[in-house]
Amino acid sequence: MNSTSMSTGSPVRPGLALALLSAATFGSSGVGAKALITSGWTAGGAVLVRLGGAAIVLVIVATIVHRGRWPLGPGSIRVLVVYGAVAMAGTQYAYFNAVRTLDVGVALLIEFLAPVLLLAWSAARTRTVPALPTLLGAAVAIAGLVLVIDPRGAGPLDPIGVLWALAAAAGLSTFFVLSSRDSSGLPALVMAAGGTSVGAVLIGAAGLVGIIPVTMGTAPALLAGREVAWWVPSLWLVLIATVIAYLSGIGAISRLGTRVASFVGLTEVLFAVLIAWLVLAELPGRIQAIGGTLIVTGIIIVQQRDQQERSTALPLAG
Repeated sequence: MNSTSMSTGSPVRPGLALALLSAATFGSSGVGAKALITSGWTAGGAVLVRLGGAAIVLVIVATIVHRGRWPLGPGSIRVLVVYGAVAMAGTQYAYFNAVRTLDVGVALLIEFLAPVLLLAWSAARTRTVPALPTLLGAAVAIAGLVLVIDPRGAGPLDPIGVLWALAAAAGLSTFFVLSSRDSSGLPALVMAAGGTSVGAVLIGAAGLVGIIPVTMGTAPALLAGREVAWWVPSLWLVLIATVIAYLSGIGAISRLGTRVASFVGLTEVLFAVLIAWLVLAELPGRIQAIGGTLIVTGIIIVQQRDQQERSTALPLAG
């Protein structure tokens, strides 16, 4: 990003609005999934509906935008397969399993520890000690995790749910690594459409052969204290938490750049907690709220230091 990209004439306000919309809609996915799961669905069923329905819409949008020609170059299929398997199918399946027994906001906070896990993996692989500010950020985030997982007076959280949330964090970390190494040049819309398609096929296939349970149903779901038809949270997952979330996120990145959009994206946790409170009556305790604040603060420190190191190592564009 050059020095003039955030000037008065740049579309900053629309970009920020889109970034906040993307964070809010992504943050609502746990609520939609939990409503289905508590009505008898499995996490696999919720993921399949979300990815399958979103794939249909996004493929149509991508086909229209690119006039029927998807710019698939050498290695693109491999990128889409890995992206669909890790970022779409694996990470979402782990997160939806986590919200079966954890509050939506707590599960997402643990998943957002991905940058800290990535930092630990990188330090172990390269046998180098990160800079002091990075270590400080990681320590702050881990201290927050301790408060979130075992707050005083509330009892420990379900260990299986915590493990699923950590698995989601590991999947998100893997996605970050893959993204940093991706040289396919695929447009973001094609990545979203192709990734959801691959993810839906993989989850469906895993369900057919019995690797994971994929169960759906038509029993009413509970939202905001009221019974609603099963298709209400299903459409929520497909249209709001996936299609609108991805399209607004793509628009935000094109206007703000990846760095600014990623920092605004941290508000996803706040939106997830707010929506879960309004719809599911889930609200973290005081100690958990403090822990969540520490996690987000630590992640910001780690990400900011990472961006500074990259900017000093690479020449600025423009």
